[in-house]
Amino acid sequence: MKLSRLVLAVTLGLSATSVYSHEFWIEPQKFQVENGEIMEIYLKNGQNFVGSKLSYFEKQFSRFELAQGDVLTPAQGRSGDQPALTTSVDQDGLLVVLHETTPTTLKYKEWAKFAKFAAHKNFKNAEADHKAAGWPSENFRESYTRHVKALIAVGTGEGVDQNYGMETEFVALSNPYGDGFDGNMQVQLFFENMPRSNTQVEAFERAPDKTVSITLHQTDDNGIAQIPVKPAHTYLFDAVVLQPYTKDDKAVWQTLWAALTFQVPK
Repeated sequence: MKLSRLVLAVTLGLSATSVYSHEFWIEPQKFQVENGEIMEIYLKNGQNFVGSKLSYFEKQFSRFELAQGDVLTPAQGRSGDQPALTTSVDQDGLLVVLHETTPTTLKYKEWAKFAKFAAHKNFKNAEADHKAAGWPSENFRESYTRHVKALIAVGTGEGVDQNYGMETEFVALSNPYGDGFDGNMQVQLFFENMPRSNTQVEAFERAPDKTVSITLHQTDDNGIAQIPVKPAHTYLFDAVVLQPYTKDDKAVWQTLWAALTFQVPK
């Protein structure tokens, strides 16, 4: 069975592997707003598309912007704000919210936890690479950053996403709010502005009754994945880069997490 067709339908809290990864995403109170309507935009961290709301702290991000086409506007907030951003946009069209965090480190006290994370994210060579580098099998650290986007419809929501130069990034090639959307969400995954081919994409689907299902997909040779989506459902796409950390000796691994959130209209 192809990975792109592998469905892991799970109920909340029952995924054995999800405990080894915590997603980070942008979630507005409403994904579809009228022109000029006040928007409450939350930063969330959690599992299975259920998470805690995080506050606005400048030291915790390197980038926080609103984009419509080529026009980018810095997200303005005050320390401790929750929601992290409250704003409005008058211009009709597709609004893209961009957020990149500053690095954070975590410690793996035991090998098993890292091994399960690596297996879940389909990093087949992680164990061999770790041993070849001579790194310890316990009490080692990982440095991680988040690189997340959300698609919001302002008015008609018409428009296109683009590559905004994030370190790793999903670019939506389909607009779920646009006329003629056929229920297939096409995205292209990048790392350092190059397409990530043959890479696992984890898709979280939240139904109107809050039930969450998870499916695994894989990008093609051009870094493109096509994922079927349903009306009135909310989605989080997630993909991770794992590479050796080379900046200093505070960590041995580095992960960079790309995420994209959106909602399909009824």
